[in-house]
Amino acid sequence: MSLFLSFKLYKVIMRKSYKAALWIICLAFMFAACDDSKPAKNGETANAGNEAEMQNEQQKDADDEKSDSPMQASVITDIIKSIPSPLEVSFLIKESGTSYLKNELNDHKKVDNYTNSYSKALNLGVYSTDLGYANIYEKNQDALLYLNSVKKLADGLNIGQFFDYHTIKKLTQSGNDMDTLLRLTTTNFEDINNELQNQGREHLSILILAGGWIEATHLIGLVYEENKDEKLREKLGEQKIVLERIMLVLDYYKNKSNIEDFINDLKELQSVYKRIKIIEERGDPIIEITDDGPVVTDTRKSTVEINDQDVAEIKSLLSSIRSKIVD
Repeated sequence: MSLFLSFKLYKVIMRKSYKAALWIICLAFMFAACDDSKPAKNGETANAGNEAEMQNEQQKDADDEKSDSPMQASVITDIIKSIPSPLEVSFLIKESGTSYLKNELNDHKKVDNYTNSYSKALNLGVYSTDLGYANIYEKNQDALLYLNSVKKLADGLNIGQFFDYHTIKKLTQSGNDMDTLLRLTTTNFEDINNELQNQGREHLSILILAGGWIEATHLIGLVYEENKDEKLREKLGEQKIVLERIMLVLDYYKNKSNIEDFINDLKELQSVYKRIKIIEERGDPIIEITDDGPVVTDTRKSTVEINDQDVAEIKSLLSSIRSKIVD
């Protein structure tokens, strides 16, 4: 799938590629709408002494989250739609013949360490990628553990109410109705983005997306180091364009807590990506009418020029940035 699809094209048509691009993060969100938590028993309040501190932190988050001058919803939506999916990356990794890298995923037990909206949003993206990765490898027990972590973070960000958990769980377990699953997840992600826009918290959408992207790209680097698959090497180079789009939105919110430091870390990564060349060969799009509406196939091709030194530096920087997010 080309990375050069125009933003306007995404606005005008419904496409399976668009749906796939949002599926993995949306899937995790939908799992977040589990049954209401049971009331805590007396013996379950060992952390009650920290509640006042947590409430103060949450109030600080609430005050910080609101944007004085929010970016237009259409701009964020267009950029989100243009970014390829961690699910696509997970499929590519599995197709390369690599075994399941359980120890390289974020530990689900760390979920309670993420106490502010910034860390919750980023790690919601991370865990969403890990959940999708585990699902693709059919590691059901791991997927369940990541499901629980995603639920906790989504609830903590007050966006767990948008999803039909039981329907999505049934579709996911059956694995036989992916088109319906993609339609539902796309709709619900749009609902999330709209709600965050209405609340003046739209920057959380891009943080969730950025967390998922970092985890997926981190996995590409690890797997490429192991098997030297050229498709993964090219995919790693293509992330130059994705990073540019993420940075475009993040820069708008650089005055938010922690985001400026995050941007500075990503700028180091971007400095390496500037050395990578992506050469595009143009082609006319092909439009096919399906039951789901028009599907546009972009026939443009791209050649990525990236050497071993570039790969090593990208992998190292990604590992450092990821550690700051998950540890």
